Amino acid sequence: MRNNGDAGAASTSGRLVRFVVAAPHSGSGKTVITTGLIAALAARGRSVHPAKVGPDYIDTAFLAAAAGRPALNLDLWAMRPALVAALADHDDLVVEGVMGLFDGPSSGVGSTADIARLLALPVVLVVDASRQSQSVAALVHGFATFDRTITIAGVILTRVGSVKHARMLREALAVTELACLGTVPRDERLAFPSRHLGLYQAGEYADITERIDAIGRIISGVVDLPAIEALDGPRRTAPALPDALPPPGQRIAVASDQAFSFAYAHILDGWRRAGASLHPFSPLGDEAPDPAADAVVLPGGYPELYAGRLAAGTRWKAGLAAAAARGALVVGECGGYMALGETLVDADGAPHAMAGLLPIATSFATRARTLGYRELTHDGGLLPRRLRGHEFHYATIAREGPPLFEARDADGRALGPIGTRVGTVCGSFAHVIDTV
Repeated sequence: MRNNGDAGAASTSGRLVRFVVAAPHSGSGKTVITTGLIAALAARGRSVHPAKVGPDYIDTAFLAAAAGRPALNLDLWAMRPALVAALADHDDLVVEGVMGLFDGPSSGVGSTADIARLLALPVVLVVDASRQSQSVAALVHGFATFDRTITIAGVILTRVGSVKHARMLREALAVTELACLGTVPRDERLAFPSRHLGLYQAGEYADITERIDAIGRIISGVVDLPAIEALDGPRRTAPALPDALPPPGQRIAVASDQAFSFAYAHILDGWRRAGASLHPFSPLGDEAPDPAADAVVLPGGYPELYAGRLAAGTRWKAGLAAAAARGALVVGECGGYMALGETLVDADGAPHAMAGLLPIATSFATRARTLGYRELTHDGGLLPRRLRGHEFHYATIAREGPPLFEARDADGRALGPIGTRVGTVCGSFAHVIDTV
């Protein structure tokens, strides 16, 4: 991971660089282009703060690796607007959008366009040109004129097949009001492989720095970086950072490794600001949580990929059991929730013994995709009464215990009880993002 200097350092040119990278649809190459732009700007001396629209954990890790600092999530459905505005209060800010520019929850705000509008940020539209030529002008014109409350400042065309193809695309765009900021060729280096929850994690690449440097160099050669640096969306006076999600304890042990890596930076930072101390431990390394911790948190991740190693561990399980026995709050989200259960069945149907603190059994042998925002109501005994979060998993539940939350989806439809709570041990498949 790069070190881009002090978090509050001013831009080297004295001019701000603040913009959103969006696309007409998912799969257009936003993550690779945003990662490459951040790396290219960093190589020019910029101290970029990266962010991702929506609840995604995986893309943020690539943005963080390119920027040399944690990437934040900005989500207008799950977060209070004041929190979004305060988190985005940085000189050089590059935000990767989610799905298509105008896509979001059907119940209201939450799209990339909503973030651009709130923060007054110009938009760079990334368009997959692999199956079109002159028609790109009609597509771009439609996006540019659909909503005049946001500004699309230019277009980057990806998966361009040849010099001739690039020329045809540029000529087509010349009749629109938008500048072509670059034509990016098809190149196998401009891709990260995927699996069931999205891209492989950045931390799984031993050569992640070299990969990102290579992407940055390619982008530098085909994108008009001086024009990108001129995208100086104004910094509005941001509100003071609102009270964060309350920390679950004052001394918090947080599982942190390749199996448990899906933790939101703004939540961890908020706990620190509230005076809590955070102490990482690795269940994959069979490390027990801090024995003095009054709370233990197991974030989401990919425990199913490491189920054998986790089942063979003894110290991390004993440490969790000891924490529960002394009355510490033990919380698991998604993958962490599965790890707190009795059994995790892998994709081949093999059962693996987990911590056994919750009477649940989960399985990847029978898979079902569950995806969506969640409004969560709790009785207030362990956690705040009303929370907002997101759920995305393929695991199925073979057995579940006394519920933790009552849940509704983004449209307010009741989903019934979710999660499990036994004493001070609790968890669910929902990733909590903010209070309501």
